[in-house]
Amino acid sequence: MGYGTEMDSCGRCMKYTLFFVNFIIFIGGVIIVGLATWALLDKVPWIGELVGNDLLTGAVYVLLAGGIIVALVAFFGCVGASREVKCMLLTYFIILFLLFVTMLIGGVLAYVFREKLVSTLEREMSSSMRVYDTRKVVKEAWDTTQSTLHCCGVNGWRDWGNLGLNVPESCCREIQPGQRFNCNTGPDRVNSANTYLAGCINGTQIYLQKHASTMGGAGIALACLMFLGLIFSCVLFKMIE
Repeated sequence: MGYGTEMDSCGRCMKYTLFFVNFIIFIGGVIIVGLATWALLDKVPWIGELVGNDLLTGAVYVLLAGGIIVALVAFFGCVGASREVKCMLLTYFIILFLLFVTMLIGGVLAYVFREKLVSTLEREMSSSMRVYDTRKVVKEAWDTTQSTLHCCGVNGWRDWGNLGLNVPESCCREIQPGQRFNCNTGPDRVNSANTYLAGCINGTQIYLQKHASTMGGAGIALACLMFLGLIFSCVLFKMIE
C-alpha cells in the first residue's frame, strides 16, 4: 500500500522530524546554488586557467547541479513525509543517496584542490605566462587576475620581461574605471610608479583557497544533513504500515 495508517506518537515525531530535516536540506541546496553561482560570477574558471587545474571548476559545477536537484528532491521529501507515502519515501531515499554521494564528491574535490594548489601554484602560473600571447583564455585569465587583485606577474612585473614579453596593460594602475596609466614601454622598460608592484601568487592562492574552503565546507555540510535525511526516511518508511 502506498499510504500509511494512523501512526503512534513516536511515528508522528519521526515524520515531523524528517519534514524539518528536509526543509533544512532544501535551504542548504538553495545556499549551495547561490555559492556556486557566486563562484562562477567571480570568475573561478578563468583563474583556474592560471594554475593548470580544473578541480575547483569541476567541483563548482558538480555542487551547482547537485544543489539544484537537492532543493527539488528535498521539497518532494517534505511532501512524502507529511502524506506518509511509502513509494515516494522510497524514491526519495534512492535519489537522496545518489545526491549524497555527489555532494560529498564535490566537497572533497574542492578540498583536494585546496591542498594541491599550494605545491603547484608558482610552477603552473609561470608556465601559463609563456602562452599569454597565444591562448586567449589564458590571456583573459591573467588580465582578470591582475586587474582584480592589483598585481603583476607571478612574483612581480619583471617576470614578464624575463620571458621577453611586454608587461600587459592589466598591470598598469587605474586612473579611473576603464582608464589606465601607460606603464609599459618594453620588456625591460617599465614605469614602476604606474605599475602594480606586487606579484599575483599570494593573492591568487588566498583567492582560490577561500573559494575552495567555502565550496568544500558547504558541500560536506550539506552531505551530512542529507545523511540525516537518509536515516530518518528509512526509519519512517519502516514505521508506515
